[in-house]
Amino acid sequence: MDDRLIVALDVPNALAGLDLAERLGDAVGFYKIGLGMLTGGGLALANELKGDHGKRIFLDMKLFDIGATVESAVRGLAAFDLDFLTVHGDPHVVRAAKEGASGSNLKILGVTILTSLERSDLDAGMLRPGDLHEITVERAARAFEAGADGIICSPREAAAIRALPGSRLIVTPGVRPAGAALGDQKRVETPASAIAAGADHIVVGRPVWQAADPRAAVQAILAELRG
Repeated sequence: MDDRLIVALDVPNALAGLDLAERLGDAVGFYKIGLGMLTGGGLALANELKGDHGKRIFLDMKLFDIGATVESAVRGLAAFDLDFLTVHGDPHVVRAAKEGASGSNLKILGVTILTSLERSDLDAGMLRPGDLHEITVERAARAFEAGADGIICSPREAAAIRALPGSRLIVTPGVRPAGAALGDQKRVETPASAIAAGADHIVVGRPVWQAADPRAAVQAILAELRG
């Protein structure tokens, strides 16, 4: 298994997620479970994949709240012995999450700018003017300064973030094999180019679980990474 690839289980519920994981078998060792599956048994699935199948788990919750609430939520999630957890990259959120994760092996990843957003989306949200690439890199730097174990960014910012002092884990969604539909992603690259740019892990969802043969789709991505 090549843990550089994280497969996103963005399916309706835990039963569908477990079925997909069983179909993928030993081809995949690392899974992402996101907010969309939280009410569909996501935490139970995370526990089963981790405890019974030996998989690594990335819990993609993108937490954002006052510090005390974030710290409390992360402390509870850390008890599940998972691997990665996302929070918004704002320094006060990162610091609170790190405090909540203390004493565990849970890695806190700060979200920079979602890969489904572009400059017009930031304008609509009244975020400050400026180049989206530069804002993403600045948010990553501030998240690292606040203690983040890693960050989430698009592959297009990976190289600049890797060059930051104290750079740590870089995880990139917005990855699509050549020819795959973009879906709601706007700042995308291929698996090999994302790794070449400095990403430690790539996250791929729809090109796997929407494929007629998900295991073959995974094997094609892994072949690209190894080639």
